[in-house]
Amino acid sequence: MANKKLGDTRKGDALLVPVVAVLLGFAVGSVVVMITGKSPLVMFNAMLQGLTGLNVARGSFNPRYIGELVIQALPIILTALCFGFAARTGLFNIGAEGQLMVGSLAATTVALLVRAPAFIHIPLVLGAGMVAGALWGAIPGYLKARFNVHEVVVTIMLNYVALHMNNLMILNVFGSVDRVKTAQFPQSALLKDPWLESITNGSRLNWGFVPVLIAIVVYWFVIEKTTFGYGLRAVGYNKDAAKYAGMKVNRNIVLSMMIAGAFAGLAGAVITTGTFSFGRALSAAEGYGFDGMAVALVGSNQAVGILLAGLLFGMLKAAGPLMQSNGIPKEIGGIIQASIVLFVAMKYGLERLISVLRLRRDKASALPVTGEEAGV
Repeated sequence: MANKKLGDTRKGDALLVPVVAVLLGFAVGSVVVMITGKSPLVMFNAMLQGLTGLNVARGSFNPRYIGELVIQALPIILTALCFGFAARTGLFNIGAEGQLMVGSLAATTVALLVRAPAFIHIPLVLGAGMVAGALWGAIPGYLKARFNVHEVVVTIMLNYVALHMNNLMILNVFGSVDRVKTAQFPQSALLKDPWLESITNGSRLNWGFVPVLIAIVVYWFVIEKTTFGYGLRAVGYNKDAAKYAGMKVNRNIVLSMMIAGAFAGLAGAVITTGTFSFGRALSAAEGYGFDGMAVALVGSNQAVGILLAGLLFGMLKAAGPLMQSNGIPKEIGGIIQASIVLFVAMKYGLERLISVLRLRRDKASALPVTGEEAGV
């Protein structure tokens, strides 16, 4: 009974740490805003508007901000699933950015070269993005399994390879006219929908949220409910023990990186055919991979946690222009994100703080009550 109570307490602390980290992050943001001479209430009003579309100060409602929040959150959630899946299996995959780029490039290829009805074309585009991301993830996975080359080194290098390969293809193979983007994709390849745009007052909301929700469910089911997922997690906990138990460790390492890469590749396809409608040449990485790492850490690499943390970070990004229009630097959102990640990284310190506060509370409740305190 005591062990069960201790386990419940530890589980509760694991859930409480991200919440405390988020609150402390907002506190840091509030202090910085006050230093700039602005009221934190203006910042929180902008964030509320970015989250719900409701402007409390003016008493107005604009659903466009909800659509933009979702658009900002979708690729971050998928790259967080990419990082989280690898992390749950003992791998440190920081190549989500590159896997996203090759997914985007594959989606561009299928969108421009294939002609098919929408119900065939769209799945082909999304599937191509996932396959490309999976194959890109297989490279560090194979090198890790076969030669024990650290995945961090390989994935960093592949991020740059993906960036330049993407630009080479966009500018030279697909014949970009303005040296920035390809021709427009056919309507059959797009996730955009005028109806979704109209109900959110002209936002960029598209059907990309559907494959993202499916990806979250798949992530949860594979990791938590399947024998295959158990084998992957076993490799992450102790590779030698898993090998001794007869598990195919090398195969699981490669498969883990491939599945992780598929999530990031899907993110590239969703951005390319949903948010945009053309392939793009990039001057530098856009940061989706590193945002995804932060979201996965805040969400404790759990499916529901990643979803909630992704929406939080999406809200901070969507609220940036709103804060800027009210005289608050939009970089405040980045400061809050960084602070949240910092406090999550201080996990053991926060757990210790929570334990001390709980101990003091228990001691205070255990003190005898005097007659005066009891009202006698």
